[in-house]
Amino acid sequence: MKSKKELEVALSKLNKIESPKVELEQYPTPASAAAEVLWFGGMNGDIKDKVIADLGCGNGILGIGAVLLGAKKVVFLDCDNSSLLVAKKNFEDLGLKNSIYLNKDVSEFVDKVDTVVQNPPFGVQDEHADRGFLIKSMETAKSIYSFHKLESKNFVDALARDHGFKLKSLFKFKFKLKKTQEFHKKESYAVDVGCFLLRKL
Repeated sequence: MKSKKELEVALSKLNKIESPKVELEQYPTPASAAAEVLWFGGMNGDIKDKVIADLGCGNGILGIGAVLLGAKKVVFLDCDNSSLLVAKKNFEDLGLKNSIYLNKDVSEFVDKVDTVVQNPPFGVQDEHADRGFLIKSMETAKSIYSFHKLESKNFVDALARDHGFKLKSLFKFKFKLKKTQEFHKKESYAVDVGCFLLRKL
């Protein structure tokens, strides 16, 4: 991948999840945000030749982006098998290799990897649903790139400190989420989101 823009274009062409499940808070990660974070990770030695886990992978955008930037292997995990199938198709359509697909709850993940990339549920439907993802990622890897609502900064920071991690960088985005559920009143709305780079001390 020659440039961040080329990465963004490639990620923007991936198949999306057609019928997002409200209880799983399946909202897409914008290609622009994924590309920015992954490109930074690549520049900082967290992607190339590394084993990556994409926890709660959805359509696989973060894990696929990592492989496009030279990751050695990626583990895609999602409790929703239909999402996992979309991720697998996206991966295979690009002719990529070295992937593992796990249809499990994040609490069941036991592997060790170099880096976790994840966009977990924000905890709108189930408060602090992202907590389990954060704890598991800190048990799993030394470097973590994790998307959360920006207002969760104090929560993420405190949880990281409690587990021997430090918040090293914070990327700020405004996710424009389209109406995907019947209870959504607007056709689209903006959410302030942060991607938190956590590193083990």
